[in-house]
Amino acid sequence: MSIAAAPAAVEIDGPRRALITVSVMLASILQTLDTTIANVALPHIQGSVSAAQDQISWVLTSYIVAAAIMTPLSGWLAGRFGRKRLFSISIIGFTVASMLCGVAQSLPQIVLARLLQGLCGAALVPMSQALLLDINPPERHARAMAVWGMGVMVGPILGPALGGWLTDNYDWRWVFYINVPFGILALLGILSSMHETETHQERFDVFGFSVLSISIGALQLMLDRGQLKDWFSSTEICIEGTVAGVAIYLFVVHMLTTARARFVSPQIFLDRNFVIGITMIFVVGGTLYATLALLPPLLQGLLNYPVLTTGLVTAPRGVGTLIAMFISGRLMGKVDMRLIIGAGFALTAVSLWQMTSFDLQMGSSTVLWSGVAQGFGAGLITVPVSAAAFATLARSLRNEGTAIFSLIRNLGSSIGISGVQALLTRNTQIVHARLTEHVTPYNPLLQAQLHGQSPTLESLAGLNASVTEQAAMIAYIDDFKVMMVLTLAALPLVLLMRKGNAGAAEPIALE
Repeated sequence: MSIAAAPAAVEIDGPRRALITVSVMLASILQTLDTTIANVALPHIQGSVSAAQDQISWVLTSYIVAAAIMTPLSGWLAGRFGRKRLFSISIIGFTVASMLCGVAQSLPQIVLARLLQGLCGAALVPMSQALLLDINPPERHARAMAVWGMGVMVGPILGPALGGWLTDNYDWRWVFYINVPFGILALLGILSSMHETETHQERFDVFGFSVLSISIGALQLMLDRGQLKDWFSSTEICIEGTVAGVAIYLFVVHMLTTARARFVSPQIFLDRNFVIGITMIFVVGGTLYATLALLPPLLQGLLNYPVLTTGLVTAPRGVGTLIAMFISGRLMGKVDMRLIIGAGFALTAVSLWQMTSFDLQMGSSTVLWSGVAQGFGAGLITVPVSAAAFATLARSLRNEGTAIFSLIRNLGSSIGISGVQALLTRNTQIVHARLTEHVTPYNPLLQAQLHGQSPTLESLAGLNASVTEQAAMIAYIDDFKVMMVLTLAALPLVLLMRKGNAGAAEPIALE
């Protein structure tokens, strides 16, 4: 194995670089936006297609599973058919699938359309990251990753607010129709500005892709349906967990032992910064997306916020992310990246600590400012981590590297969401049981609430509702504490990263 300098970044003029950047980021924003934009519209979709509560979740699950399975394949597809062709086909498929989602008249129709939407959109985020790294010289990588990070992080954050506004003012179908005009604009921009990349006839690793897809699909199904099926008390969840474990074991053994073309090269995991980078982005994906999953039911269920108000209160965290990414992009090259990443993790931990002080009488400003702080922290982390993870990675490994990077981020969000939801349900029941132990006729607080009268069914029902609300709030606070500890645990990883500026090192190619 020899080491040679990687070819220089593609030299293009400023206006064309700007058009390519806008086009690919518009496509990426549409893909990430659709991971959350349909969440607030689910009750309306459920009534329209006459679906049960456990059935309507497939509208979200089908998209997530399809995107997770196809994300690792995007690197091989780009090398085999070219990035421009892959981008164009992906955007066309994603736009057509969005239109099919809007016109769907039954649950099977919308689930199939969402499945197609996930399959077609999976390549947009990782390929946009690889493309921005290639069309910019190393000294501009930090700014390029700032632009990429804005689309990847802000899309899911703004999704609930936009979805709530469209659903309230128009119809749930516009949650999907809105993708059509922007998808057409992105396609026209890519066709007019992007040149096709070189392709190579590389053998496709059918076994490697198959076992990795089975593992990801089984894991996603287990995470999405685990709480509904009471986790490993269910035969279905046990089977899915076993399949996921066996399949990932076979994939790792195959990757390390086969001498033929491999779906994922093990060389990619020899780069220390890349391994640390995907570990950090896993934590960021888990904590940020888990918080976004917790806040809407907390605000709507316990504080009685309307859907639109919930979206507006949670949206400002996107402003914090945008500002932080702009600042971190400017600081990269001037300040040690480890200081920026460390500050981001510290600020994220502080924001989660603020959330542990939530209560049933709090005002919206508490939610707003803690969200801005969390968004700012995530923005400080994302840009330098994205740049550092690929600063020393061989250019030949960049396609599959960006695919793995996006896959790990998505897995982090899925595991984080499922974990906090499971803890929320179980802790609510545990705390409810402990609180009711103190509800006795001899408790002076209970006597004061009943005004010395004998309890009635109506008063007992109201008392139970109050205890349930308190138990749920305590369970939410426990979730925020867990995420705060996880964030603090990831902080020492900063010390393991290579010292210096992410954009300073020129990638090397391994031949």
